[in-house]
Amino acid sequence: MNPAMNMSVDPYHDALFHLEHGGVIAYATEAVFGLGCDPDNGQAVAKLLAIKNRPVEKGLILIAASWEQLQPYIAVSEIPAECLAKALASWPGPYTWVMPAQPSTPAWLRGQFSSLAVRVSSHTQVHELCQAFGKPLVSTSANLSGLPPCRTAIEVGEQLAGSVDYILPGVVGGALNPSMIL
Repeated sequence: MNPAMNMSVDPYHDALFHLEHGGVIAYATEAVFGLGCDPDNGQAVAKLLAIKNRPVEKGLILIAASWEQLQPYIAVSEIPAECLAKALASWPGPYTWVMPAQPSTPAWLRGQFSSLAVRVSSHTQVHELCQAFGKPLVSTSANLSGLPPCRTAIEVGEQLAGSVDYILPGVVGGALNPSMIL
């Protein structure tokens, strides 16, 4: 059996194991399956970027269970109060906000920018996964360059078999399009 499709009794256990050991996992989000890894592990991020054939300069999105999980990466004091209020009012939900990054936020997350795209997900499974992991995940759509994003675990297995370390069984939410970037 393909280890990426291994479905144990506790799928979070397997997903967390791979996240903690520098792996890349696929998981359901509000609209599509995402690829994720530990945002603080440069080798894991490099692996994810290689799977996607995505240049590091583009930057990435962090997806989280709560605003508190994102704060270590964000220069909160640089965000105008009214802008922060709008972002917080839109979460949890399918809205990704570009915010000023802390100087300590790794370049492999920011890319060529001094900002970072972040989202607090409304998807139950993403929320539970980030809660169990204790921090946000890198999040990018699960698909090969030029192909549409995967909407099922089976599609992820067909497109990315052998590339990702684990596919977390799940169902995408009802959103038709990936998150809106604001």
